[in-house]
Amino acid sequence: MFVLNLLLGSVSIPVLQVVRTLFGMEVKDLSFVTIILQSRLPMAITAMLAGAALGVAGLMMQTLFRNPLAGPSVLGVSSGASLGVALVMLFIAIPGGSFVAVSQISGKYSVIIAAFVGSSIVLFIISLLASRFNSNTIILIIGIMIAYATSSLVGILQFYSLKEDLQAFVIWGLGSFGNVPLSLITTFALLTAIGLTLSVLLIKPLNLFLLGEYYAINLGLNTKKSRYWILITTGLLTATVTAFCGPIAFLGLAVPHIARTIFQTSDHRIILPGSLLCGALLALVCNIIARLPGIDSALPINAITSLIGAPIVIWLLVKKNTMKIVD
Repeated sequence: MFVLNLLLGSVSIPVLQVVRTLFGMEVKDLSFVTIILQSRLPMAITAMLAGAALGVAGLMMQTLFRNPLAGPSVLGVSSGASLGVALVMLFIAIPGGSFVAVSQISGKYSVIIAAFVGSSIVLFIISLLASRFNSNTIILIIGIMIAYATSSLVGILQFYSLKEDLQAFVIWGLGSFGNVPLSLITTFALLTAIGLTLSVLLIKPLNLFLLGEYYAINLGLNTKKSRYWILITTGLLTATVTAFCGPIAFLGLAVPHIARTIFQTSDHRIILPGSLLCGALLALVCNIIARLPGIDSALPINAITSLIGAPIVIWLLVKKNTMKIVD
């Protein structure tokens, strides 16, 4: 899928030219170099990393809250990122403001920084609550309430914003794997790698949480400390992806179900790397579909993830339950 992301797109590029470009050899058309190195390669890397991060984050949330409908967005981290971006794109555009929008001055970098700051603030609040309360339900409800509150603030900013700024904000909210330039790929990859490494270190606590909180305590697990690190890790992965790509829908919710159906286990030693691989694969597939040959511009990635992913999950769940009935 990664290779196909480099080969397919609105511009037809021969396979040999793609290979020569990647290895720094001479190509017959310099525009091929620009398309591959400045567009397709960063986009493919971003899709792979974002899908892996969201798949693992969704798995951890579903395990922690013992809820198949839980996803990375339940903590309100994505909503915090949206509020940060809204403040940058829309706030100064309120009637009476004497300055242009910050995003028009410093471009996409200000949007990434604002999204990361907004999501980090929410993550900080959640981490404080996690260290104080010993109830998953309370943390879950507070996260949902934070999401509602930040969405309300974003709605107020949208109501008073200018049409051009509102359109830019809506487009950002549709999500895209093409917003990370090659110069920021290393930063994005490093933050994602830190989150994924922490998730691997949490495999044992996650397996114990499957038994129930009381069983986990009896087996010697410090559930409060483990919950804290699971929330921090999930928040870091979600904040990173949202800041660089926008709020990507569906992947975090669906990928764990796909991985469980394929690997037929709930053991996180298998299902966590399985969710990582399935998330990366599904994101790359959706990215190819969003840039099908013949389409001049990329379609919104959120529309593709839900449109393509939902039938896959439904089919896998129906097939799984049908097999159980037959057995």
